[in-house]
Amino acid sequence: MEKNNSQFIKWFEEISIKDIPLVGGKNASLGEMFQTLTPQGIQIPPGFAVTADAFSVLIAQNGISEKIYSLLSNLDTTETNKLAKTGHEIRALVRSVGIPEKIANEIRAAYDQLCLRSGIEELDVAVRSSATAEDLPDASFAGQQETFLNIRGSEDLLTACLNCFASLFTDRAISYRSTKGFEHSKVRLSICVQRMVRSDLAASGVIFTLDTESGARNVILVNSAFGLGENVVGGRVDPDEFFVLKPLLGSAKSEKTVPILRRKVGAKQVKMVYSGHGSRTTRNIEVSRVDREKLSIPDSDVIKLAEWALAIEQYYSKLNGRDTPMDIEWGKDGRTGDLFILQARPETVHSQISGPQQSSFILKERSKILVSGRAVGGKIGSGNVRIVNDVSELGLFKNGEVLVADMTDPDWEPIMKKASAIITNRGGRTCHAAIVSREHGVPCIVGTGTGTEALKSNQAVTVSCAEGDEGFVYEGNLSFIEEKVNWTSLAKPNTKIMVNLGNPSQALKTSLLPVDGVGLARIEFIISEYVKVHPMALAHLDEISEPAIKEQIETLLGAHKNNPAQYFVEKLAEGVGLIAGAFYPRPVIVRFSDFKTNEYASLLGGKQYEPSEENPMIGFRGASRYYDRRYRDGFALECRAIKHLREHVGLTNIKVMIPFCRTPGEGEKVLAEMKNHGLVRGEQGLEVYVMCELPANVLRAEEFARIFDGFSIGSNDLTQMVLGVDRDSSVVSHLFDERDPAVLKMLHMAIDGAKKSGRPIGICGQAPSDFPEISQLLVNEGINSISVTPDSVIKTIQVVSAVEKSRNESSSSPQVKRL
Repeated sequence: MEKNNSQFIKWFEEISIKDIPLVGGKNASLGEMFQTLTPQGIQIPPGFAVTADAFSVLIAQNGISEKIYSLLSNLDTTETNKLAKTGHEIRALVRSVGIPEKIANEIRAAYDQLCLRSGIEELDVAVRSSATAEDLPDASFAGQQETFLNIRGSEDLLTACLNCFASLFTDRAISYRSTKGFEHSKVRLSICVQRMVRSDLAASGVIFTLDTESGARNVILVNSAFGLGENVVGGRVDPDEFFVLKPLLGSAKSEKTVPILRRKVGAKQVKMVYSGHGSRTTRNIEVSRVDREKLSIPDSDVIKLAEWALAIEQYYSKLNGRDTPMDIEWGKDGRTGDLFILQARPETVHSQISGPQQSSFILKERSKILVSGRAVGGKIGSGNVRIVNDVSELGLFKNGEVLVADMTDPDWEPIMKKASAIITNRGGRTCHAAIVSREHGVPCIVGTGTGTEALKSNQAVTVSCAEGDEGFVYEGNLSFIEEKVNWTSLAKPNTKIMVNLGNPSQALKTSLLPVDGVGLARIEFIISEYVKVHPMALAHLDEISEPAIKEQIETLLGAHKNNPAQYFVEKLAEGVGLIAGAFYPRPVIVRFSDFKTNEYASLLGGKQYEPSEENPMIGFRGASRYYDRRYRDGFALECRAIKHLREHVGLTNIKVMIPFCRTPGEGEKVLAEMKNHGLVRGEQGLEVYVMCELPANVLRAEEFARIFDGFSIGSNDLTQMVLGVDRDSSVVSHLFDERDPAVLKMLHMAIDGAKKSGRPIGICGQAPSDFPEISQLLVNEGINSISVTPDSVIKTIQVVSAVEKSRNESSSSPQVKRL
């Protein structure tokens, strides 16, 4: 590169992260990556920075600097009308003086040089603001200043640059600096001028190198939509969403492994494109139904973007000497098919949480659900609704109200931080509303579709983001509590503490608990909530006798209409994959379906395939179904999903478990069925456990141990079978007690039998979650693991640690004799 003699221009290859005071956070990051990561194959469009010194020279003209900071002194940013008036006056001042000719000439020359390098006479460029206090670890400044796209020609570039300089004083930027405690006069503005990526002809989006809701660090979230990326960032569209598992990325892994845990097709209502050939503006156009219903990028792009994001995170973590999750924007050029990283900044919410802790909001009551959407964060808020249709209505917003809008805009930041909750019709988990609400700790539900129609101003509502992926708006002010537990001081017990889990939307949050894995992953919830259709109905859709039922199923199938079995496999694999991926590489024991016949019958198409039983609890359930002609083809689909996850996603931490296996012979039949579908015990480390929930499992433990790799006690069914109490019967429910001496004796025998057979044994039933004394008994008996509900984890760790400590003290005391 020729020597750069410019006073106010720095090319990306000349700047690094150390130059934030000169070129701002965005430019410094681009320069750092351009120098260090492009040699690794990460593509970054070339460009240059107009330095913050140029900004200083500009506002020094005609003494406007003194006027600006005089207007900002003592400004109360909560008074939106005064804020708007002051911001408008300052921006007008900046525009009135214009760009000094010396600076303008250097910008023109740099633009001409960029055109020459690109081989294009008048290159389209993106003009972005880069503040010197921007993209810091605890303040992103995301969207506070302006961006101008598809700028062509040096004179239009100068106009865009002047508007960028003025945008340091947008209402939202002034308010944000005040909120974050930045002195206005200490923040300057640099400008990024970068070759445009023609993602208007392809797709673009945002990447976070963690889960934006829970903060879990082992996944990468990729959002994508058609067209230029401003729609995704601004929340104008609901983008496609991909979760990628970090530990399985990289060239060292098998080429067959595609560690995408989840693919969610977003609505992608519109796309931003150039207005026409040679135009210097953009516009939104509707996306066709065909395109809306398909993913905007293929798996290969998702994996490449995730690998690049991981490399960027690893580089910045090493540079900063600490874990540094990243917020990254990307684009795909529709002319060449090439992917590009457009900018990267540190994530500023979860990275600031110090120390492991469990903080959860719990709704104490419920009412009518008025509307629902994507939950952002895990909090709950309540207040009166304030519907805001455009910026002119911001002045009406009152502190503590629930902000409801079609979508939010960066100009709305001053009122967003005052809201008790935020609800939007549109947007995904990485849109402006989501980012700002996380940063301010405000519960937010995006993508409701009809929030502004379903809700009325002054209506009292409660907004809950504490129930998984889906957020709910309830009628009225409901009571809720927040519970916080810090586990840094907890001693890790020798007995493994695991967790029971069935809802995939809770997996990433739950994975942050100090557990050794998942002792029971139930797939019944996934089938009933994600699949909704009886497996046999999907295996034999042509046999469905009721036209109305068949039509309902076909509507659910969507693009899978011609391959209904694959619909089941993909839905089940996605749900189980999220759980197994969240905990990877910790073990996850997945129990094959354990619906009873009456529960199976409630699934779409189920009545045609299920017998009517007087007592389904001890009837056609568990292992007996898997090799029976009445369910064999359904079990095959379950096996296909697990095989896909282990072999093609790479989730070899999955173990499988057989429920309600009455005899060792029945177990052998199930293993043979699994083998028929590619799941062979022992191959690629596959372990097969059996539920220990029948007296037969206990009494014949040695025989079961020969064909299975371990046991997991199901205390609910074991209690039922030992006491002869139907646990679904309210008439005899008072007799159901896991602490009954007969049940406790059976627990002792089960643990003793497993230990004598050299097999591990755990418990995944409800008893330890409800009764600490049972945890005490199990530890004293030498159980290998205890799996409890998420809300019982900390309590169980404390109980188990205390028991183990007491045992150790007793064994070391000569006065105490062990029995």
